[in-house]
Amino acid sequence: MTYPPEPWHLGGSLLVSLFRVPVAALPASSDPLVLRGHAVVGVAFARYEPGGVLSYDELLVATPTLHRSRPRVTIPQIWVDSPQSLEGGRALWGIPKEIAAFGRAGTADAASVSASTDAGPVASLRSRAGRAVVPGMRQLALPIVQRDGGGAIVSHNRVIGRVRWLRTRWSFAAGGPLGYLHGRRPFASVAVTDATIVFGMDVRRPSTGSGNA
Repeated sequence: MTYPPEPWHLGGSLLVSLFRVPVAALPASSDPLVLRGHAVVGVAFARYEPGGVLSYDELLVATPTLHRSRPRVTIPQIWVDSPQSLEGGRALWGIPKEIAAFGRAGTADAASVSASTDAGPVASLRSRAGRAVVPGMRQLALPIVQRDGGGAIVSHNRVIGRVRWLRTRWSFAAGGPLGYLHGRRPFASVAVTDATIVFGMDVRRPSTGSGNA
């Protein structure tokens, strides 16, 4: 299996919701920042269009965390429909990607998206984008830390795009890997459209030293 070298330049759109979840309900792979027994859990459907180094669909879960007293994001669960993305994500940045099948209908403004594995449905989303959160194109730093038995891999990344409020209706399979979100409603949702994502610009791995990561 071959995959692009880092950094990956991707283009597309993201549909993102934030949930407040009791820490006791989270899977063991999570390492969240905790406030009063709860964590913020971000869930996003992403579509990376042709024109970047890879094109594929993705469903990911992300939680804010701390690494060396600095704010970071950890991705404990993620699914893609690209074997190249799976292999590259695992090998380059320690991101535990799995394979899923995706369904998508509608437009960028009103989309219906779903993800399922061989074991059954994982999640689905019906969404409608609204007015801009802020005008114009915006840039977001996205430092990600992934921990395993060999240490921590920190990757520094950027998301640039138009940010719009999003109306959502999520459905999570009660018996699926995101069952801990079943029946929960997000407290905020946004769409990032016309997006450019640069992943893996500056990566610190245990073998190269991570004192400044």
